[in-house]
Amino acid sequence: MGRSAERKHLDDLDAQLLALLRQDARRPISDLASALGVSRATVYARIGRLEQEGIVEGYTVRVGVEHERRMIRAHVMIKALPKLSEATGEQLMTMPQLTALHAISGEYDMIAMIEAEDVGGLNALIDRIGMLDGVEKTTSSIILATKLQR
Repeated sequence: MGRSAERKHLDDLDAQLLALLRQDARRPISDLASALGVSRATVYARIGRLEQEGIVEGYTVRVGVEHERRMIRAHVMIKALPKLSEATGEQLMTMPQLTALHAISGEYDMIAMIEAEDVGGLNALIDRIGMLDGVEKTTSSIILATKLQR
């Protein structure tokens, strides 16, 4: 039986725990237990199960608000040549300014989330993406404001 067949549905407590961990993955277990109204042992057990089932795969750094405000971000829609699509994705993933890469359906094949410290850097990065082997077409949208991010 594979991992997906073994996966259980998340109950309300699991969902609440995940939401708290998304806000601050370094929050002490005692604080999590208090916020959820359960024992520390329950929180440890739930986190262990979520990790074992692959629902939680790791913990990461969330960049501070001040740093976020300084960065200029954009979504770059990318249409790739079919035979070079995989290689194009691999080239994109080497760029440190790339914060996410999604395969999508429709006219475009991928959406790259990118960031730079200034407009010139963002422009240069978008040009660099457009010049990659296998990139047929790009369309970019600069993010003006983030209304919600989880």
